[in-house]
Amino acid sequence: MSHPPKLTLSLQFPASKAYPEHKALLTRARVGNWIKAALFADGELTVRFVDADEGRTLNRTYRGKDYATNVLTFAYAEHEDDPVSGDLIICCPVIEQEAAEQGKPLEAHYAHMIVHGTLHAQGYDHEVDDEAQEMEALETDILGRLGFADPYADRDR
Repeated sequence: MSHPPKLTLSLQFPASKAYPEHKALLTRARVGNWIKAALFADGELTVRFVDADEGRTLNRTYRGKDYATNVLTFAYAEHEDDPVSGDLIICCPVIEQEAAEQGKPLEAHYAHMIVHGTLHAQGYDHEVDDEAQEMEALETDILGRLGFADPYADRDR
């Protein structure tokens, strides 16, 4: 591709005003910058920030797992040459809890999960070790270019 990837971005927040500090942090420019850093082709993505109830319902409905998870990615491109198309569902209370547990700034954890979800939307996965290592290396590189620390640095390997 001779030009930087183009991004059409839609941001959606919970109807409730339960996460005003998150919404203030997650500006269109900031989220768009994180996605563009991880986007290797033109894309159209919706990022929906949800509460625990919606996150749990979506995870149960689409993955059969009855708990809220940090990020769910729904990728819609049918062919390799199609533009990247998908929905990223980010669960605000899970991100907040994980950031606190991991001793990370909230912004850094959001950036990580949005980069992670964007890679999933492009077909990257981490179900087997080789794929996980490739995806984690990409995440670390992308986040480093964005000014964030390696999200896997403190993990037991």
